[in-house]
Amino acid sequence: MKFEIVNNKFVKDGKEIKIISGAVHYFRNMPDTWDDIFCKLKAMGCNTVETYCAWNMHEKQPDVFDFTLNLDIANFIKKASAHGLMVIVRPGPYICAEWEFGGLPWWLQTEKDMEIRCNNPAYMKRFTNYLSHMFDQIRPLLFTNGGPIIMLQCENEYGYYGDDKDYLNNLYKIYRELGIDVPLFTSDGTSKTNLLDGTIDGCLATLNFGSRVEENFAAHDELYPDMPKMCMEMWCGWFDAWGDSEHHTTSASDYAKVVDDMLKRGSMNIYMFIGGTNFGFTSGANHYEKFAPDVTSYDYDAVLSECGDITPKYLALREVISKYVDGDLPKIPNNRQKVAYGKVKLTEEGSFFNNIDNLSKPVFSSVPKCMEEYGQGYGYIAYTTTLNRDYDNEPLFFESLGDRAQIYVNKNLIGIVYVNDDELKLNVSAKKGDTLTILVENMGRANFGPKMMRKKGIAGRCLLGENKIHFNWQVYTLPMDNLDKVKFNNDATEPTRFYRGYFEVDKAYDTFLTTDNFKKGFVTINGFNLGRYWEIGPQKSLYVPASLLKQGKNEIIIFETDGIKGESVVEFVDHPTLG
Repeated sequence: MKFEIVNNKFVKDGKEIKIISGAVHYFRNMPDTWDDIFCKLKAMGCNTVETYCAWNMHEKQPDVFDFTLNLDIANFIKKASAHGLMVIVRPGPYICAEWEFGGLPWWLQTEKDMEIRCNNPAYMKRFTNYLSHMFDQIRPLLFTNGGPIIMLQCENEYGYYGDDKDYLNNLYKIYRELGIDVPLFTSDGTSKTNLLDGTIDGCLATLNFGSRVEENFAAHDELYPDMPKMCMEMWCGWFDAWGDSEHHTTSASDYAKVVDDMLKRGSMNIYMFIGGTNFGFTSGANHYEKFAPDVTSYDYDAVLSECGDITPKYLALREVISKYVDGDLPKIPNNRQKVAYGKVKLTEEGSFFNNIDNLSKPVFSSVPKCMEEYGQGYGYIAYTTTLNRDYDNEPLFFESLGDRAQIYVNKNLIGIVYVNDDELKLNVSAKKGDTLTILVENMGRANFGPKMMRKKGIAGRCLLGENKIHFNWQVYTLPMDNLDKVKFNNDATEPTRFYRGYFEVDKAYDTFLTTDNFKKGFVTINGFNLGRYWEIGPQKSLYVPASLLKQGKNEIIIFETDGIKGESVVEFVDHPTLG
């Protein structure tokens, strides 16, 4: 078996082929849905599936690796192969993907002399170790070893980020030294400077774009006239950020025309075939002039919806792709059943402040430090201190904040400071002996651009009153992965509290949770973190895959930071509301 690039053609076992691929992120979709997704990919006419790999999911702590459940990439690839699909893998180390820190582990920020995405020795050592473990999973599945993997990507969109060619060349060398002997590629923006900075000898240069095929290949045609023409990310939609006015959508007919133009030109990978979900605290952010954290849904207005349903875009593409494949396409599979389980009253409440010592043990700090310095990657962090004099409407000021701070005096919420505020400042009135608490939420690290290394929590001086440094704090790390320790004593008086309820399920089906009476926080079902909600939208419901539910009694817990708007009631419905 042999897959190779010969002049400007892809050649498989001696025969020229056209790659028609769809992007599916295994880590954003539950394993019991993979077969359904692959069936629908085949039925649309695709012969390949492409996936990124999320380093930060596989190595959550240094040198501790996880390839189980929805991180079982080998199983994902084997299932794709069983459906007759070829596979393209993009292992990083950086992936972007609107994923937390672009797929990089948060703990890289704690390593001495670390600089990401360059020929930095600390970074090179860490990602080489990661790639070694990742390649142990996928090496047996390379096309050269009888498997379905035809190509791997080195880095991702590097031409947008930097210009360290030594880094890219060393990355290429590491791939080869670790036994990756299938063709390698880069993918970049379409400008000449993107390509000059992001491509290297030995790698196929591919492009990322969503329209105007001929125009976007102009620089590529000039620089690489004898390479195959492939769009590695043909964007079919876009992602949403909290506070966007609406859910991003694109025209099915317009996109189908772009796909037709691309298939006339060469090969393509549809980004995304199915977007999936940023469960837990995995959504990333863009950060330019303003910080723009992504919503929990990665629906992306993709070819399949977030829950895997057929869309008008799917039908339009199937009609176009059928012109480029031999024979009849398989029958389109049915959508999975959805059920509205109805309203659930959350009857139990627990005070955040009465539970903080159950969830975390305080660490003394002379001054507040960023979340990462306390060994924490995700969630919330609380800084508490006892005031040693009266304060009469005096300023509390943050030099840097990541990302949203709620300020309390004696458990009373007095205000919120957000990273996008014109001033990171709030006036405080309090008495000597009062307790000041600052609860900071990490809403996702930047996944793209020069601000990726920005820290979370209180990441600079915290000044209180007349620009003075306030000393002596107790700091609580709150990753919120241990909610089994929360005591629900119905003792809450402050708006920031935990809620718990139960609901019965006769049979588990996909469903969607609406939290209209709540303002901001996250939800767990049977201990699994569904992700964040926020009343500002555009997303108004959370996807609940069937595999998270069990026959009989199911538990739901909500951590609400801002205070509810009515009764503590949520509702399971049979359709999403994305804005």
